[in-house]
Amino acid sequence: MGFEEISQAGRTPSSDFEHSIQGNMLTTDAIHAFQKNIYAYYQEHGRKLPWRETSNPYHILVSEIMLQQTQVERVTEKYKEFIKAFPDFHALAQAPLQTILKVWQGLGYNRRAIALKKSAEMVVTTYNGALPSSPDVLMTLPGIGRYTASALVTFAFNQPTVFIETNIRTVFIHFFFQNRSDIKDSEILPLVEKTLDTSNPRTWYYALMDYGVMLKKQYQNPTRRSAHYHKQTPFKGSNRQLRGMILKVLTRETSMSERELVQTLKMDPERIKSTLMQLLDEGFIKKSRNNYIIA
Repeated sequence: MGFEEISQAGRTPSSDFEHSIQGNMLTTDAIHAFQKNIYAYYQEHGRKLPWRETSNPYHILVSEIMLQQTQVERVTEKYKEFIKAFPDFHALAQAPLQTILKVWQGLGYNRRAIALKKSAEMVVTTYNGALPSSPDVLMTLPGIGRYTASALVTFAFNQPTVFIETNIRTVFIHFFFQNRSDIKDSEILPLVEKTLDTSNPRTWYYALMDYGVMLKKQYQNPTRRSAHYHKQTPFKGSNRQLRGMILKVLTRETSMSERELVQTLKMDPERIKSTLMQLLDEGFIKKSRNNYIIA
């Protein structure tokens, strides 16, 4: 899929349509053609994901936090398990962190779990259990930056906001920056805003994301031409892996000493000590005499 599908049959990528969308020169007809193409693909191939079947703000918050730096396939089943264990803000706010981390296991980036719990606590105590619908207010919650705040407003409340994530970036690089590299998000954002379907932003962004997933499979990932592209470091042997291993052990055991953790994990004692200090500073664990426990 590409320019040819939007322009008249037989036209090449040098068609009038391509020229109309290059350099931010978007006509009304070109915008409609772009939207029609994205929606046509979505109607035929759109992904059925559990968080797309609800407008419950809590459920959507859980999905957005889980999807940060984690593939959809890994999130789908864990999302269902998490919602079943903690069905609303009150349940999550009251749950012990150790219980939350047990359910979270397998997703990685465990700091997201503690941020999610703290957000639930703030929503309950400050906002009477209702997720705010303002991006600026949402950004005051732990673990929520500009992208997540904007996505929450759109997906939970169907309000138009302008944001970029990896699949959206892929679509705009593919269509609007065919022969360029080192493309900045600041160049893409105005195009996202101009082409936004403000009448139904929730479905529009779902459609954009799914189109981006398709492009990554059919083409050499266009996102590699982004100025913001970074290849993820290997998980095996990383600090992330060690953090996860320590938390996994501590969620199973009541408490463990540093020496017992070294014996259990069979890893460099200095690395374990350093990681324990990080986890203490971040509030994941606490020290009771010579033992460590989940905070």
